[in-house]
Amino acid sequence: MKFPFIIAWLQLTHKRTRLLIALAGIAFAVILMFMQLGFSDGLYDSNIRVHTKLKSDIFLINSTSVALNTLKTFSQRRLYQAQSFDGVESVNSLYLDFGFWTNPQNYTSRQIFIIGINPDEDVLDLPEVQENADRIKIPDVVLFDRNSRPEFGLIASEFEKRTTISTEVNNRQITVGALFELGTSFAANGTLITSDLNFLRIFSNKRQKGLIDIGIIRLKPGVNAENLVQIMKKELPQDVRFLSKQEFIQLEKDYWRSSTPIGFIFTVGTIMGFMVGAVIVYQILYSNVSEHLAEYATLKAMGYKSSFLYGIVFQEAIILSILGYIPGFALSLGLYDMTHNATLLPIYMTFSRASTVGILTILMCAISGAIAIRKVQSADPADIF
Repeated sequence: MKFPFIIAWLQLTHKRTRLLIALAGIAFAVILMFMQLGFSDGLYDSNIRVHTKLKSDIFLINSTSVALNTLKTFSQRRLYQAQSFDGVESVNSLYLDFGFWTNPQNYTSRQIFIIGINPDEDVLDLPEVQENADRIKIPDVVLFDRNSRPEFGLIASEFEKRTTISTEVNNRQITVGALFELGTSFAANGTLITSDLNFLRIFSNKRQKGLIDIGIIRLKPGVNAENLVQIMKKELPQDVRFLSKQEFIQLEKDYWRSSTPIGFIFTVGTIMGFMVGAVIVYQILYSNVSEHLAEYATLKAMGYKSSFLYGIVFQEAIILSILGYIPGFALSLGLYDMTHNATLLPIYMTFSRASTVGILTILMCAISGAIAIRKVQSADPADIF
């Protein structure tokens, strides 16, 4: 086993400049796959932040709604009907919409995501929201996400200096009462949370009380959410959908994966990275085999089987995959950190992604090696002697 490995290593290092160029190409392919998969996971993870923070066992939405940023309203009466089922402990309503925030520093207007909640109920798993629930009971007071994009203004830093932040949302004067931490997504660059009454004040020309966006249903301990969802689907009108928390999250992911071009673009980018790397590795292996074809023919004449020669090529491919993966992985860590700081999206290195790209890199090089061994087959001792 060591003998073919030594041959493979010597062949690769015979021309070190070419080896370094090959490793740079493989590292580029690795980085491309890492970035595309990172963007893809960041897309899904960022867009389910609100879903994961909602304290609910069953979600009620309009039957035509497909994603959080395109929710349609429905009558709150459906939520009260759901409350009558055995096993339901409590129900709450949620208002969601996009409004226009005026940057208090430069007075530019940007779209911001606004969530309206009942401040007397614990519906969000955000400690800062619960700590400041009494503040949003005050008319025209909102909570601002400190992780919002800087285009909304230096709100967090100014607020922490105990500066009063007043501005306009939808041309209505509001005041920032406190900060909380949620984060941006591909759909929303910033978020406000306020009371349901303040929400309706902000959208006085657009929304009306009783037409909600999400119904939150909590169950009594021990009640099976999946079974109750099926019962509710059968007994209540079809103009609403009942979803478990996992189904609600999956609905959002499916929308971004199949109903928008973004998910497709990231998938294509990953495939392109794989193909680029495969072509680079094939060219290197083919060149190495071509330059040492006489040596391969000599080994055949000495009695070495074709499988031994194939092993040399495949070991070259494995060596290239490992040496190309290491710098690609290291550079991707830096690019992830830089991208997260620039976009505030949840793009981090994970063990599963590192393993996936590692396997793809080995597979990429192995495929190239399998194609390159055809040249080994053409090595004929009769041509040499």
